[in-house]
Amino acid sequence: MNVVSNLLSNAVKFTPEGGEVKLEVGSQQSERPSTSLFPLPTSGFLLLPVRDTGIGIPEEKLPFIFDRFYQADDAHTRKGEGEGTGIGLALTKELVKLMKGEIEVKIEAGRGTVFIREAPPAAAQENQSAVNLFSTLSETGQLKPHPITVADEEKPTALIVEDNPDVARYLIACLEGKYRLEVAYNGQVGIDTALELVPDIIITDVMMPEKDGFELCDTLKRDIRTSHIPIVMLTAKADMQSKISGLQKGADAYLAKPFHEEELQVRFDKLLELRRRLQEKYSSPDFLSPMEAPAEPEPSLEDIFLQEVHRQVEEHLDDPGMDVSKLCRLMAMSRTQLHRKLTALTGMSANRFIRSIRLNKARELLRNPNLSITEVAFDCGFSTLNYFSRAFSDMFGMSPTEYRERLN
Repeated sequence: MNVVSNLLSNAVKFTPEGGEVKLEVGSQQSERPSTSLFPLPTSGFLLLPVRDTGIGIPEEKLPFIFDRFYQADDAHTRKGEGEGTGIGLALTKELVKLMKGEIEVKIEAGRGTVFIREAPPAAAQENQSAVNLFSTLSETGQLKPHPITVADEEKPTALIVEDNPDVARYLIACLEGKYRLEVAYNGQVGIDTALELVPDIIITDVMMPEKDGFELCDTLKRDIRTSHIPIVMLTAKADMQSKISGLQKGADAYLAKPFHEEELQVRFDKLLELRRRLQEKYSSPDFLSPMEAPAEPEPSLEDIFLQEVHRQVEEHLDDPGMDVSKLCRLMAMSRTQLHRKLTALTGMSANRFIRSIRLNKARELLRNPNLSITEVAFDCGFSTLNYFSRAFSDMFGMSPTEYRERLN
């Protein structure tokens, strides 16, 4: 359906009022239409010639019309301002390739443009899972959820905020396989989705209904639940003022259309690498024992957030019931929000982060010879000495007794 829809949409767009658009269908049992331009065998192929009486495409531009972001027409040939993105036919070609088919374009004198798509039905069926990824945008443009597999859990989550279905599909084609993908069809839905899911990275268009990309970026960067998320802003505006506006709102990178898939991948990789470096800072023993760490002159929202988590855990340190659920209530965050934020910043789950704070405090208390190891364990919220000793050994590579002996 996406192939047919894209071809017909393109034909209608460039056919003047009163013109004609024809779709012909040939099955593997039928002969190819006599007007066909392609002398290939029909057996085993589904044929979909699309003809129109539109303006046609200049012959010198034919080799480029399936290139991403390429627009063969001049602005005055369109039916509406700003219509089209130059990627609809590129996506159509990708779909056909996934189904082991072919798509070509030729000009017939006086008959406009002819597109033909052909694919063996068996090959299309074999590749249906890949095709489905491009076909899951509903009429609103929102991506329908897919079941999450174990392999998906290991992938970072990318949120695409884009109101144009063609651009959203193109971004899906660029990012699928390396990321778990979520799509929001306008800025407000993008904000709501980001606050609920706390993705690892966001790419957002600038011009969108309800909330634009600048508002989305400003809102999420000011909210402590999402302030850490790298945001890439995508726009057709390449002027310096637009770039400055995006960066002032907290955008981490700016990508101007047209862009190459490799450029997008490199931007994402670099931003996630910077986040991994941040994890090294926030998971260090010094940060987990902030009283010993030098104070930052201007702490970031991430510093403030983690210091507040640390404070809440320390205030309830001797309470074995100080678990993730209680910490969520104290931080006024959902379990998903807390887990995703802590994992993004420290590489640790909420449960592991709480345990790390307990153990670093225990290591500090073990320096006091007036406290027994049992007292230290209970003061740090461990209900049994065996569990405390095992957890301490796992984190520091030695038992509490061995650690204390080394201090002497």
